[in-house]
Amino acid sequence: MPAFHAERALLPSGWARNVRFEVGASGLLEQVLPDAGSEGAERLHGPVLPGMPNLHSHAFQRAMAGLAEVAGNPNDSFWTWRELMYRLVGRLSPEQMEVIARQLYVEMLKAGYTAVAEFHYVHHDPAGRAYADPAELALCISRAARDSGIGLTLLPVLYSHAGFGGLPPNEGQRRFIHSTDSYLALQQRLREALPADQGLGLCFHSLRAVTPDQLATVLAAEDGARPIHIHIAEQQKEVDDCLAWSGRRPLQWLYEHAPMDPRWCLVHATHAEADEVQAMARSGAVAGLCLTTEANLGDGIFPAVDFLSQGGRLGIGSDSHVSVSVVEELRWLEYGQRLRDQRRNRLYRPQQPQVGRTLFDAALAGGAQALGQPVGALAVGSRADWIVLDGTDPYLATAEGDALLNRWLFAGGDRQVRDVMVGGRWVVRNGHHPAEEATAWAFAEVLRTVLG
Repeated sequence: MPAFHAERALLPSGWARNVRFEVGASGLLEQVLPDAGSEGAERLHGPVLPGMPNLHSHAFQRAMAGLAEVAGNPNDSFWTWRELMYRLVGRLSPEQMEVIARQLYVEMLKAGYTAVAEFHYVHHDPAGRAYADPAELALCISRAARDSGIGLTLLPVLYSHAGFGGLPPNEGQRRFIHSTDSYLALQQRLREALPADQGLGLCFHSLRAVTPDQLATVLAAEDGARPIHIHIAEQQKEVDDCLAWSGRRPLQWLYEHAPMDPRWCLVHATHAEADEVQAMARSGAVAGLCLTTEANLGDGIFPAVDFLSQGGRLGIGSDSHVSVSVVEELRWLEYGQRLRDQRRNRLYRPQQPQVGRTLFDAALAGGAQALGQPVGALAVGSRADWIVLDGTDPYLATAEGDALLNRWLFAGGDRQVRDVMVGGRWVVRNGHHPAEEATAWAFAEVLRTVLG
């Protein structure tokens, strides 16, 4: 049984010294022993942290990251950005989408993400026709995750309409559209086709993209155990349109019409009012926060201080991938609250005044819950997903306990991620992924073809 020895590691009980990890053939941790010897174990060259789950990704959007930062419309918003995204997605072949996803997942691993929930809504060919295998593009995502080595929860998306009340889809959405029946058939196909170590969840694009009957039918057909994700209340226009349609705000409507519980991940929930924050916290649903994307799109700031103070659960995602960085997402989660409140040190718990530790623990637990996988903790029975920070970095080498997380998250960066393991297998060593050069070359070719 492979064994590894860390001078210090962050366990569920806190920081521990001289930790011995033993990993079974299934890739799960079978022994986690503090104050243990290193005989026969591989020595780990720095502080060891649980790998971070990324709970929200649209892989193909990595290809356009940074290309929408040109002023044109004085009222630029998510809605004008979306038109650029539609133009990109209309050009991509299955092979190109797989290359983009593989490149993205390599970048995620090097940044310290060890698992991802892929919110996958591009289903059809550029003309909007189903492929011979309706799961073709979803299986491209599966292969990209397998080849890169990242853990995956695949979230095929039900997307049927252009707006509240069942508005017909527009031309830019032609590759996304499923009926309820074809969506359930896709779910069945993927249950049969995905590898055993990849998860599968339910996903509704948004309340504007599905009808109440579709939501109810899909929920009634599911087994009650899988994660459920939805975009909700990301932009003020969405809130206004929902009010015009139903007289209720998106989160109010959802909590009044769906069985809300810890299976749900409410992605963004940016425009949540006090009663909605309270309902979210009480239900145990995860708030899926994508700080760099929300900032890039000008969405707004989620009320995280109030949510966390009520026991709310949250996780982080890189969404449109304008940034792929655990550090940036967590840093901007805190900084957004500071900028709004004009005060420092906003996200902490009464028993945990260290902001970095509070953020990291919350994102680990919320991310694991949202992915529905045994990740996010260095504990027996969890998958052996971990990151090793650079033990020679002077900022980290001289920091003890939770101060190390503050150093990394508020004064460090991705360059301090040295080694990464997923499921008991090394996928990054000394800051490098074994496929990074070939993957980057293929990705560059896709960019030249699609954007040139």
